[in-house]
Amino acid sequence: MDEQNSCTRLPSMARNEQNLEESQDSERAPLLLSNVARHTPTPLPWRQLFVLFWIQLAEPLTSQVIYPFINKMVSDMPITGGDEAKMGYYAGLIESLFSVTQALTVLYWSRLSDRVGRKPIILIGLLGLTLSTACFGVSSTFWGLILSRCLSGALNGNAGVIKSMMGEITDETTIAQAMALMPVIWNTGATIGPVIGGWLSNPHEQFPSLFPGHFWKMYPYALPCFVVAIYCAGTLIVTFLYLDESVKFYNAASDTLEAGDTSTSSTPSALPSQLPLSKVLTPQVRISIITYTLLAFLDIALRAIQPLFLTASPSFGGLGFSVPLVGTCLAAFFFASGIYQALAFAPIYAWMGPKRIYVISKDKAVNVVTWVDLVLQISLYVIMDMGFSSAFIYIRASAPNAYSIGVTNGLAQTGASIARAIGPASATLT
Repeated sequence: MDEQNSCTRLPSMARNEQNLEESQDSERAPLLLSNVARHTPTPLPWRQLFVLFWIQLAEPLTSQVIYPFINKMVSDMPITGGDEAKMGYYAGLIESLFSVTQALTVLYWSRLSDRVGRKPIILIGLLGLTLSTACFGVSSTFWGLILSRCLSGALNGNAGVIKSMMGEITDETTIAQAMALMPVIWNTGATIGPVIGGWLSNPHEQFPSLFPGHFWKMYPYALPCFVVAIYCAGTLIVTFLYLDESVKFYNAASDTLEAGDTSTSSTPSALPSQLPLSKVLTPQVRISIITYTLLAFLDIALRAIQPLFLTASPSFGGLGFSVPLVGTCLAAFFFASGIYQALAFAPIYAWMGPKRIYVISKDKAVNVVTWVDLVLQISLYVIMDMGFSSAFIYIRASAPNAYSIGVTNGLAQTGASIARAIGPASATLT
């Protein structure tokens, strides 16, 4: 009887997979063409998008909060031997460690999310960000900084997983609008992060009546890290309570596809159509990964060299800004880019298509030497930032099937993480 039921399910499974492949081909084709077919847009799932954006905000907060004070933090430690010329090298090395460890683990997390669901992996990532950020704030040695940054990257695979979820809860009529908001959220976090890092650093001197204890004098950069860690911990709770699983699992009992239920101990098996890496790396996937990696390298190199230039003394070619002023300047860049993305990307995408936007976004030249050039750099930066939205759309569209979205984003994030690991150290080496 069981064998008979099993046999009767097989044709149904084959039809399901055939229908899935046909729908996936029809779904991807419009995304890869510049003249995207116009359809009546489906409503955006705002509830789930809000939770995903809340989660996404944690990563730029944790990564950008250290930029205003990392150079000063390194110079205060017995790392450089009093040589200010080495400050940028060691700061860039610490900044790169997150991406190094993320590059080694993000594909594993993304591939695992294809099998067990996105929500469990996101929860692990948020826990890693919470612990590592708090540890970074109380690190008083170079090795302490290294270990906390490595922990942050190794436990955090959320960058690829969030993009996978975004691709699963949208379609070709809403993908541009949803993906346009991802850089907005990133830039929001990248705006708030430097402000927190710059204005809450060294609270014992800035706010002696509020932070009079010896602890704040001993750990002058703990407060901004604690604030961000508390946000990550709160986001973990919000995710556990309100995020719905987006991966569809195969229920052998009912011969249907259904969302995974992470609140129960028994989880249905994933539909057996996850492809091996050799079949995932199609020409479309390889092109998407390469272009995203190059864009990530240019972006992270700029992000690393900006605070170094603003912090370094004039004798070393910098502006010698204070930590709060560095945070304010960095926040201005990301604020301008976020506003531009929110208002301009979707209509520009509909007009130009993803390919022309990406090509234009890479044509940037930045030379910050005066306040006038800082304004010019902001203008060029917001144009460059559009490339990320287009890259996300291409990556999502290039996945061979719906059950390879996670591994495709994982491969792309691995390439981006490698670029971001090389970028800061190479940009600040001299």
